[in-house]
This record gives sequence, structure tokens and C-alpha cells, in this order.
Amino acid sequence: MVEALLPGPRRFNDLLGQIPGIAPNILSERLKRLEREALLVARPYSERPPRAAYELTAEGRDLAGALRLLAQWGAGHTDPSNALRHPACGTPIEARWYCPTCDRLVDGELDHAEAHFV
Repeated sequence: MVEALLPGPRRFNDLLGQIPGIAPNILSERLKRLEREALLVARPYSERPPRAAYELTAEGRDLAGALRLLAQWGAGHTDPSNALRHPACGTPIEARWYCPTCDRLVDGELDHAEAHFV
């Protein structure tokens, strides 16, 4: 569902059509839960009947990045034909660590980096 919201705000029926096999009541409950967790915001566009467009918050977009990394990891541990691919050329996409301040990849340097979890 987070992936469906990445391009921008979506209405309920748009999401319902974009996520195959999800029942409307399940979608509604998941949207409410993501809103409670501050991962998305519902912006009303109609009072009668009450309707909203759903949009990811900054935290929701951050979650999408983590989910992509997990998807890549999973693809590496299953059938290679399921890997995320670049739409233009079909090459499997690789996740890389990048420092925007230094403007460079830092993959090899992460062996010496310290991680602090709160």
C-alpha cells in the first residue's frame, strides 16, 4: 500500500484498483492504521459523502525506502526473475548507500561505520 502512495495522493477507489485482491474493509482498516501511525495523512475532499485523498507523510516516504531495501534483499534470496528492475533497460536495480554531503557512494566504508539504535 505504501508503494501505491509513492507517486502522490490517491483516493480510496484508486487505491482499491491499484492493490489487487484487497477487500474494501481491509483497505479501509489499513489506511486508518497507517494514519494512526503518522505514516499517511487523509485530506478530505468531500463532506457528503465523506471522502478523502491519502498521502504519505515524510515518515511514510522513509518507510518506503526501507521496504525497497527489504524487497531487494528478499529478491536476492528467492528467484532472480523477481528482482526489481530498471524500467528503461530491464537491469536488476541495486540499492547503494550514498552520502549527499560528500556526493559519493559509501558502500565500502560502511564496514567501519558505527550504527546506533535508539
